[in-house]
Amino acid sequence: MERTWRWFGPKDQITLEMLRQIGVEGLVTALHDVPNGEVWTPEAIKELKDYIEKAGLHWSVVESLPVSEAIKYGGPDRDKLIENYKISLKNLGEAGVKTVCYNFMPVIDWIRTDLKKRNADGSYSLYFDRVQFAYFDVYILKREGAEKDYSPEELKKAAEWDKTITEAEKDRLIEAIIIKTQGFVNGNIKEGENNPVEKFKKLLALYDGIDKKQLRENLKYFLEQIMPTCEKYGVNMCVHPDDPPFAVLGLPRIVTSAEDIDWFLKAVDNPHNGLTFCAGSLSAGIHNDVSAMAKRFANRTHFVHLRSTEVEPNGNVLETSHLAGRGHIVELVRIFEKENPSLPMRVDHAQLMLDDIHKSYNPGYSFLGRMHALAQVMGIMAAVKSEK
Repeated sequence: MERTWRWFGPKDQITLEMLRQIGVEGLVTALHDVPNGEVWTPEAIKELKDYIEKAGLHWSVVESLPVSEAIKYGGPDRDKLIENYKISLKNLGEAGVKTVCYNFMPVIDWIRTDLKKRNADGSYSLYFDRVQFAYFDVYILKREGAEKDYSPEELKKAAEWDKTITEAEKDRLIEAIIIKTQGFVNGNIKEGENNPVEKFKKLLALYDGIDKKQLRENLKYFLEQIMPTCEKYGVNMCVHPDDPPFAVLGLPRIVTSAEDIDWFLKAVDNPHNGLTFCAGSLSAGIHNDVSAMAKRFANRTHFVHLRSTEVEPNGNVLETSHLAGRGHIVELVRIFEKENPSLPMRVDHAQLMLDDIHKSYNPGYSFLGRMHALAQVMGIMAAVKSEK
């Protein structure tokens, strides 16, 4: 597999020179300054592509060309936004950038309640705590009917926390769930929003009446519209699984399981319609057998995210070392190296460690932790190749 790295453009603290020294071959990046829904121009694509190639690397994957909310919920300007999306795909294809990772998650890209969960060795991991999330949903967001989504024990613990929680702890929870994990990836809510909770409520309201069946139909419509462009310019689309892969905030989730993946691949049965196999997202669902899914969908996978999680008995999810957890990274490398060996792969969310702990990296995207993870995965790849 090709060793790639998610890089946030020329303003990223991590330079391309640093990446070349640690064995990175291709870049996973995007035009982060272009607002959602607007066209990526040939000039802007060329400028970034030339910048990357001048450093001796290449632009391997777009992550991501964001799908606007109106496309997801089927708003009145959906068709105009899809036309803009098709133009951007054309421009990328003509520039030789042929793989586009995207997601179809309503409102929010990925959810964690704690961005610095301390591990026993002093490093930090991203964490999803069900009680803290229940508290956010019931007591901060005050979503109607939220109580039905949690167990009596979770609601009891959330109520107990309400008696002692400080305003600073509430702000930290809001920041983790709807600001820090979203704003740096063309998210709906940026840092500095005056009232992020109220804005978040308005975004959720856009999906009133949209159930799983309707969201599936909206994804199918989107894919049917863009596939002719993908075929003409050789662009592979690869949807990212929902993170975490279960229902949250009353929103429909449609890429959570093998059944979901099978549905959208068959609904638009075109080789350009494929999957980003994110071992971290999929392993966060106790219902998912990640290795079996890799074998089943390897031939429709266009991009691989290697990270791993551990699901605790209470349902909380911890992002673990790349050598541990339910992601079974060693077995995944065996599968993909055998079934689809030319795939771009990037190590995803790594532990925060050493001198990076006090630096202002995007959550999950520190340098030393990912470098450590990349070294682990490169070792796995070398070992797997020696088995042949």
